[in-house]
Amino acid sequence: MTPTAKALILALLKGLALPFSLIPASLRVGFIKGLIATDSRIGRPDGALRRQFAVLDMVERTVAERATAYGGGEHPKHRLMRYHDFFVGNIPAGSRVLDVGCGYGAVARSVAGRIPGVTVVGIDFDETRIIQAQATDNPPNLRFVLGDALVDLPEGPWTVVMLSNVLEHIEKRVDFLHRLIAVTGAKTVLIRVPLFERHWHLPMRKELGIGYFSDTTHYIEHTLDEFAAETAAAGLEIRKQEIRWGEIWSVCAPQAKVGN
Repeated sequence: MTPTAKALILALLKGLALPFSLIPASLRVGFIKGLIATDSRIGRPDGALRRQFAVLDMVERTVAERATAYGGGEHPKHRLMRYHDFFVGNIPAGSRVLDVGCGYGAVARSVAGRIPGVTVVGIDFDETRIIQAQATDNPPNLRFVLGDALVDLPEGPWTVVMLSNVLEHIEKRVDFLHRLIAVTGAKTVLIRVPLFERHWHLPMRKELGIGYFSDTTHYIEHTLDEFAAETAAAGLEIRKQEIRWGEIWSVCAPQAKVGN
């Protein structure tokens, strides 16, 4: 969905909400709860679960949108999860940092502003996000470019590559990591991905044959074993790893080449 279409839909919903605002909130919520509870008793449990998960997905999307509005355009998860600290804490002073799939630049901005002597470049192929990133008040050691990191790579060398909720959007992840390591020459790759084992809902959804990704553009949400296998196949060694907020936060480095 384009940003324009999304804005039009949100404006339409706001208009439709006006008559409902005359009904007390407790009655509105009670009515919605009643509908959901009644529907859950129709048919077999597996069919009801599929419908209930669909409602849950809709609620999650709405919560995310309202949370971003509450945060003044930035999702509060950046502040509440403090995952920027993971990246900042694993980048040495003076590093040249490439943020692949930087979006509107929140993580790159934290790194540029908090680590002495770093140079940071964020790259993304989403023009809307890059325009938003460039329009922000950015420090002089940070810039954003539009392009594919493997094709339009800004001139290095690079010390650190950041992949914050990026890898799961890529179909051929091992090939991507192989090429990324080769073209950047980075000594450290910092990866953050959603974890499959974060909630029993995911294997339940998989068993029911319905979508279990938190984003429709994901190709995978890794189990710990899958993540370990893919990074190893790509020639990366996991140096340090932690599970936070249902995500894998991993510090990786290219595997040392064994001499002949």
